[in-house]
Amino acid sequence: MKRLSNKHGLAAALLLAFSATVGATDFGTAPPPSNNFDVSPLQSDQTYSGFIITYKNGSTERSNANAAVQNIGVAAGRAKLVAGTLAAPRALHVRYGRKLASGADLVRTDRALSATEAATLIRQIAADPSVAYVEPEYMLKAVDGIKPAGAATFSVPNDSYYASYQWDYLAANGTGFYDSTLAANVANWGGANIQQAWSLADGTGVTIASLDTGVTNHPDLNLALANAGYDFITSASVSGRSTNGRVAGGWDTGDWTTANQCGSGQAAENSSWHGTHVFGTVGGEITNNGVGMAGTAFGAKVVPVRVLGHCGGSNADIADAITWASGGSVAGVPANANPAQVLSLSLGGSGTCPSSSVLGQAITGAIGRGATVVVAAGNSNANAANYSPASCAGAVVVAATGTTSARAYYSNYGTIVTVAAPGGGVYKNDGSSGTQVNTGFIWSTINAGTTTPTSGTYGGMAGTSQATPHVAGVVALMQSYRLSLGKGLLTPSQITSLLKSSATVPHVTPSGSKPIGSGIVNAYAAVQAAGNQP
Repeated sequence: MKRLSNKHGLAAALLLAFSATVGATDFGTAPPPSNNFDVSPLQSDQTYSGFIITYKNGSTERSNANAAVQNIGVAAGRAKLVAGTLAAPRALHVRYGRKLASGADLVRTDRALSATEAATLIRQIAADPSVAYVEPEYMLKAVDGIKPAGAATFSVPNDSYYASYQWDYLAANGTGFYDSTLAANVANWGGANIQQAWSLADGTGVTIASLDTGVTNHPDLNLALANAGYDFITSASVSGRSTNGRVAGGWDTGDWTTANQCGSGQAAENSSWHGTHVFGTVGGEITNNGVGMAGTAFGAKVVPVRVLGHCGGSNADIADAITWASGGSVAGVPANANPAQVLSLSLGGSGTCPSSSVLGQAITGAIGRGATVVVAAGNSNANAANYSPASCAGAVVVAATGTTSARAYYSNYGTIVTVAAPGGGVYKNDGSSGTQVNTGFIWSTINAGTTTPTSGTYGGMAGTSQATPHVAGVVALMQSYRLSLGKGLLTPSQITSLLKSSATVPHVTPSGSKPIGSGIVNAYAAVQAAGNQP
């Protein structure tokens, strides 16, 4: 994460946390998925060595890993893919990876394939009559895009941070909010009305799973379930561990990268502490404790699930994590003792999300277990329909707005967006350039370390990644209010409907060609509506 430290050693950071591995103009150009394969996530500047195949029920390959590997090898031969050297070419070797929670099989080739080669192999695999669906294993990311020009100066942490920085928790009624960078009040038309919702509920009785980079130690975070979380990253190069495999605990050990580590020409990056930031916003920040800031559903239990590390996270790992977080079973991972009613995913990448894909199946499964899945729309100023998991059926898709209520210049949009929420407009008056201001950011917990964790601090970030935990926290408030009234939990589809019907109409009329859902989430109205449901 790019950030700028001030004289007290504290930091502010802007995270356009959903930007993908190439420019926005490269997205949405891949061919649409066929009935049984998807090559839309493939990017020309990336390589691929993992392939996810779902075999038909009753087929030999469904229950026999050796048969599956053999068939993939045959497909590689048909595709005329080789390994070795020009002087001594040899057949491309395939090895078995693992069985996913969805029942799909992950296999790996012994050399990385270009996007063109991967697409050829996928089509050859899909030609096998025993194959129900095939897709590449690819990386989803939470990646920063812009470094702020200035940083706020904090003194010793105290509750005044809430009054001075968290405009996003107030009502969208035009009341002035003091911005210290401008030395003037800014009309707040973009708040989510969370403070008023606290008069009804605080999230008690509800569990939220935050699927991200994990969480770090911080004096202002409720980390009671940090050890109960899980690290779903299987690859050592992504997790930073010395060996492959998953481990218990949802801790963020850092996601810094060196130059060219994640692709040719990519610069080195410090650790983002992205998961710590969204963990605090969704509800992890301890509230009314005289320290720091506030979290949306501060009475809820928040389980950190690490799915993003160095260079991002695999769609296969993230799919398993979604299943586990919502109470499903994943081979080799202990049962989740704290299944979540709300999942918050501030991550994504290019490509569509067909219902047969592993992410599509995982989200459908989570919804079937009663969990509401909230995902970021994306930060590429493009149609969210071309991004995953934003395009997965049933997900609550969140766009970002700023203090004026206008769509943030970076926010994805489109008819699949459910609702908008404060994500930060970055610049004065939510412009696309100009003067960066404190009210252009969402403020929450981060870490002061540049690579591995050191001490806890606070910082500002902006993106649909920051809008998403606001909505996930509001969903927890809605369900918590239901419980306080002695009523049953709402279904994910009921939650989605109420979020839409209770949203605040933006003060700034959004462009008809770039819709951002029904409006800005209104926590108080949504919680009230939840309580009124039979």
